[in-house]
Amino acid sequence: MDKGTDAVDMLEGRAYKLQFPWIGVVNRSQADINKNVDMIAARRREKEYFSSTPEYRHLASKMGSEHLGKVMSKHLEAVIKSRIPGLQSLINKTIIDLESELSRLGKPIATDAGGKLYMVMEVCRTFDGIFKEHLDGVRPGGDKIYNVFDNQLPAALKRLQFDKQLSMDNVRKLITEADGYQPHLIAPEQGYRRLIESSLISIKGPAEAAVDAVHAILKDLVHKSISETAELKQYPSLRVEVNGAAVESLERMRDESKKATLQLVEMECSYLTVDFFRKLPQDIEKGGNPTHSIFDRYNDSYLRRIGSNVLSYVNMVCASLRNSIPKSVVYCQVREAKRSLLDHFFTDLGKKEGRQLGTLLDEDPAIMQRRLSLAKRLELYRAAQSEIDSVAWSK
Repeated sequence: MDKGTDAVDMLEGRAYKLQFPWIGVVNRSQADINKNVDMIAARRREKEYFSSTPEYRHLASKMGSEHLGKVMSKHLEAVIKSRIPGLQSLINKTIIDLESELSRLGKPIATDAGGKLYMVMEVCRTFDGIFKEHLDGVRPGGDKIYNVFDNQLPAALKRLQFDKQLSMDNVRKLITEADGYQPHLIAPEQGYRRLIESSLISIKGPAEAAVDAVHAILKDLVHKSISETAELKQYPSLRVEVNGAAVESLERMRDESKKATLQLVEMECSYLTVDFFRKLPQDIEKGGNPTHSIFDRYNDSYLRRIGSNVLSYVNMVCASLRNSIPKSVVYCQVREAKRSLLDHFFTDLGKKEGRQLGTLLDEDPAIMQRRLSLAKRLELYRAAQSEIDSVAWSK
């Protein structure tokens, strides 16, 4: 300011009003700079100037570089505080995004053999858990097995049409052939057995079909479980090995199930329920003319009654097998799949060395580099989050 003038109107906001009050300062002159007057002395002279000058004395407490610094610091602090929620939100969102991507990429591969074995086992357990969830109804697919027992098997048994197998001609043929060179005396036991056996043996077809149908469903659930196991997407070689081991186990279970299920049918063929036949009326006269050809030896009424008796017995056995076949299939396949799907794989896994385990964990190098980069960024953002949180809570 030139001598004889003052800036009171400006400083008091009458000449031009600002959002924030005016603050007057006294800077060092060029002469002061040339004389190397330091800032401490300059600030002291500035303070003396405002307190001793009549025009500015009433404004002295709100003037000077020191007061300007304090006001600017408070203003800057207020601006920063107003931006903190937005910064926190941005950092938190970025951290969540980074953590989510790292989770999708999976854990980094361990360097030692024990760590690698543990990683492989953990991935396999995750897959096994998802497979069990499908069977237990937590995830879809397991209900298809019940459909095999409730619809497919009964429909297949109905299609056998035992009444056609026990036609008059077929009954006459088997009864007379069973008599051999001389007719039976009271009841054609051997004929009955051959008729029953020839009818029951046909149940093997639906029984095998039920075993194969459940095997196909279990195999499909294995493929679904593998595709739903995120960790297996990380390691292609391990995914192939687990898939092969699971399918191989299912095939062993299928073979055992087929053997056990067919044995149920064979048991019924090999030993008949005697009480059923004891309750039937005994045929003392078989009718017909014994002097005729063996194919004309018995009258139609007699043969029709035999066919009816055999059909009743076969239907009774068929109803029993309709309930026991599903039990055999569940016990040998579904139960075993839940209990020991990867047992053989785990046994072989324990024999592998570190290098062999490493081949199962063949992660893409680009993914490994990406994970490392994301981990470094995440560390920086977490540090920033901690710093900003400490500032926000301290005020």
